[in-house]
Amino acid sequence: MQVVVDSLMTTYQRQGKGKVVLILHGWGDSSKSFHKMSQALSKNYDVICVDLPGFGGSQAPHQAWGLTDYAIFLQHFLAKINAPDVWAIIGHSNGGAIAIRGLGMQLLQSERLVLLASAGIRNVYKGRNKALRIVAKTGKAITMPLPQSVKKKLRRTLYTTVGSDMLVAEHLQETFKKVVTDDVRPDTQHIRIPVLLIYGEKDQATPLWYGQQYHELFEDATLEVLPGVEHFVHLERPAEVERAIKEFIHA
Repeated sequence: MQVVVDSLMTTYQRQGKGKVVLILHGWGDSSKSFHKMSQALSKNYDVICVDLPGFGGSQAPHQAWGLTDYAIFLQHFLAKINAPDVWAIIGHSNGGAIAIRGLGMQLLQSERLVLLASAGIRNVYKGRNKALRIVAKTGKAITMPLPQSVKKKLRRTLYTTVGSDMLVAEHLQETFKKVVTDDVRPDTQHIRIPVLLIYGEKDQATPLWYGQQYHELFEDATLEVLPGVEHFVHLERPAEVERAIKEFIHA
């Protein structure tokens, strides 16, 4: 399905009947990674899985966006498709950070929040962000005389070396910079609904201590840790994650 929201062509999937469940993917991902989960939940819920602007089949923003911009977009998106009353929001990685910002600012409303390996704890990376800026400048300088194809490959190698996801979506580099410097921990203090946190023990992108810290920050939170699992918890342990979500959001 497609709909125009804030002048952006937006792709989304909607299936099932019942209370609305909104699923938000992470950076560089799309709604496709939640296909099986959407199908499973659609037996009991009206499941909406959207490609956030710039990813999947949705048009990229016309300017650099931050988490608040994405939250505002979702507010308008839900109104446009006539789904104002959301029962549960499920957010993976950066999708979780967007959900926290949206709920914290009351741009979004929900009765349950599920955070899968959620990002949003940012200022611990001040040193790394500085390193990214240095690498960006260095990469540009050292590759200046080389052919464009070679430059691109070398810059990607440089960013990978410092663990950056910037080049996962090269057309959103400025948006990426805004997102990774925006900490949502203050937003948690305005969220009073039950929260389920699911993190992988071996996650390097959003480490387990993120979940532990969120567990302390949210007023009503449950933390589940999946042993041996990395960042894409819903793909590595789909049955366990789906079961935990179903039990948690059961109306």
